[in-house]
Amino acid sequence: MSKNSSISCRTSARFLRRLFAPSYCITKGLARDKRDRHLHLEIPANRVIVVTMGTMDNTALKRDELIEIDSELRAILLSAQRTEITEHEIYARLARDVSDAHNAEVLKRISAEELAHYQVLRRYTEQDVNASRIRSALCVSIAKIFGLTFGLKLMELGEDRAQAAYRRAAEKIPELAKIAREEEEHENSLLDMIDEERLRYLSSVVLGLNDALVELTGALAGFTFAFQRTEIIAAAGVVTGVSASLSMAASEFLSQRAENSERQTPLRSALYTGMAYIATVFLLVAPYAILRNPYACLGISMANAVLIILLFTFYMAVAKGYPFRSRFLEMLGLSCGVAAFSFGLGYVIRAAFGIEV
Repeated sequence: MSKNSSISCRTSARFLRRLFAPSYCITKGLARDKRDRHLHLEIPANRVIVVTMGTMDNTALKRDELIEIDSELRAILLSAQRTEITEHEIYARLARDVSDAHNAEVLKRISAEELAHYQVLRRYTEQDVNASRIRSALCVSIAKIFGLTFGLKLMELGEDRAQAAYRRAAEKIPELAKIAREEEEHENSLLDMIDEERLRYLSSVVLGLNDALVELTGALAGFTFAFQRTEIIAAAGVVTGVSASLSMAASEFLSQRAENSERQTPLRSALYTGMAYIATVFLLVAPYAILRNPYACLGISMANAVLIILLFTFYMAVAKGYPFRSRFLEMLGLSCGVAAFSFGLGYVIRAAFGIEV
């Protein structure tokens, strides 16, 4: 059938009300047949009419109610449909898998919103699209490994392009502006309602990780210049790091017990702090256990510290909405500053006392 050809069909008005209520889109045309209470549909095949309940029986459709779906607009709508049905599937899968009833309810509500958006778009394209299986599996895996909030907010970071597409499409289809607002407002507010253990204890993780980075990078820099033998530096680093991690975990335990927080238990806080500290210790000391050049080991250890700071700051920026740049530079400046001071102190001590190892 050619682009400008007309299509005719006879459709029950009652059926249309049930199918599309409270509003619906008809892509074939519309005229009233009073004899048998049926609708005779006839307009060019590349246009749609949006009909709101209450106008069908008594109000004639105007010419400006015709919406032309050109190839560019259709591509935007189909892409948005694919995004909506994919995210509907992601939220639905996670809702089935989580054990917390509150989180499952939040995810079901977001999933229902995504499906509703898909159905609105489906009325204009008259075409079903499949969810992206690869994106769905990837997002679900990230959410399970790194936490619901991080995984879902990371997924939503890509919504800027979708929002821009909705704004362009809304110039021709005003109904899409409402979807864009819901995407931006409702889903973010619902995501903030998710209660997750790893985020409740994020402050304890930050404490252990920051202290390990600042203290151990400085200690390793000092040991490197003072001892200059990797096996001694590695042993000293492990002893220093493990001892400090136990001390820091004990301090966090006592701090949380004194605060008597209902959302955080002292033992879990201490465990999160201690594990973050020890994990950082082994990542920083590992080069000294593998290589023999102490200065190369120090360079790799500092690179590991920067990578840890980068990844953890990114995690906090996504999960908690913190500013990435300022937090990253703050942590990096502290670690590098202490390391430089300790390296200089090791040089002075070695020269002053004539230490040769």
